[in-house]
Amino acid sequence: MTLQVQGLVKHFGGVQAVKGVSFTVAPGECVALIGPNGAGKSTTFACIAGQHALTAGQVLWNGQRIDTLRPAQRLQRGMARTFQVAQTFEALTVLQNVQLLTQYPRGLKAYNVLDLADRTQAMALLAQVGLADWAQASAQSLPYGAKKRLELAMALAGLQAADAPHLLLLDEPAAGLAPSERAHTMQLVQSLTRPQAGRAGMAVLYTEHNMDAVFGVADRVLVLIDGTLAAQGSPEHIAQDATVRQRYLGQWWQPAPSATDAEAGHV
Repeated sequence: MTLQVQGLVKHFGGVQAVKGVSFTVAPGECVALIGPNGAGKSTTFACIAGQHALTAGQVLWNGQRIDTLRPAQRLQRGMARTFQVAQTFEALTVLQNVQLLTQYPRGLKAYNVLDLADRTQAMALLAQVGLADWAQASAQSLPYGAKKRLELAMALAGLQAADAPHLLLLDEPAAGLAPSERAHTMQLVQSLTRPQAGRAGMAVLYTEHNMDAVFGVADRVLVLIDGTLAAQGSPEHIAQDATVRQRYLGQWWQPAPSATDAEAGHV
């Protein structure tokens, strides 16, 4: 039930974007993928999620290769993703956005079936991400932070239909959010890795530029530099890594109080 990335290589013509990256993410683990702009983070992420074909290497989930599967097929096997810029259906209500995903396995024949569909599962997911009071609002009207949480609820809805262990891929979940919103979002992300209702916690892999959404949140940190995995380990280990400090964090950088600690008043 582990995500295994083995020797991942991705070239775009003569550009070697990713050069043999290997790592794992286990259920119940929250892993951050960080690095400077142009390091290959987005490319690695897109290869795992199915937006890019691999040049070489392989990606396995739950012991099976998935790197040749379409994104929809990966969703059926328990993999879902969000995007750096939230992707929602703007013309639908918040509730209908989530209902689209909860009803998808049963088939949708017309737009108006959403009005007749059971709301229980969708409303439970909206409550989980703190959007129950926005259920009848249009997605277009949501503040940006709320829209990011709606996209997360949609990803979770897609995973609930999969009869398989769950892997959640989050592309900069805290991007564009105020500190308090980052804290709330990352607390929610952390909670997804805990066992729930007899099911093992999710495996979560996320990219991020906000270091307060990494240190104090991630169980483990992967650092990409120039398309290679320059370092990996606990946040404490990464904070002291000489190469990471020189090439990315800065020699005088120190972890600030994490977003989750600040929100909880532990500063």
